Amino acid sequence: MAATSSALFSAPSISSTAARHHQTLSPTQISFQGLRPLTKSSPPTKLGLIAPSTRRRSCVVKAELNPSLVISLSTGLSLFLGRFVFFNFQRENVAKQGLPEQNGVTHFEAGDTRAKEYVSLLKSNDPVGFNIVDVLAWGSIGHIVAYYILATSSNGYDPKFFE
Repeated sequence: MAATSSALFSAPSISSTAARHHQTLSPTQISFQGLRPLTKSSPPTKLGLIAPSTRRRSCVVKAELNPSLVISLSTGLSLFLGRFVFFNFQRENVAKQGLPEQNGVTHFEAGDTRAKEYVSLLKSNDPVGFNIVDVLAWGSIGHIVAYYILATSSNGYDPKFFE
């Protein structure tokens, strides 16, 4: 059973002269590990030596982003900006907008008892009032930014922000 299954996955041998004359890779010479293609070395000759390669390969070193680090930093930065930079701007705009109204009165004043704001959810011990709703909102924005960074960096997209 092991011999037949290994025969299914082994690549057919190519002579060293054929490997020197054809520079293109055939599908049997390429294997995949994850999403990165790995090319197999050229097959050995009859004496067990590997045929010398005459073409030059250029190597490019790319740093991969650590996903947990990117998500943590992006979420932390987003929470910092929401708490210390945009908090007053957000609260002022919510206060300007006011409560929703129908016929000139708020929904609660019109008799809808379920329209009363759930106050204990919005209480916090933070000096300026940064509560759980703010943490969830700004944290989700940080996650969205992090996944955007990870998705665009993994598919080769280079926005060239710093050039």
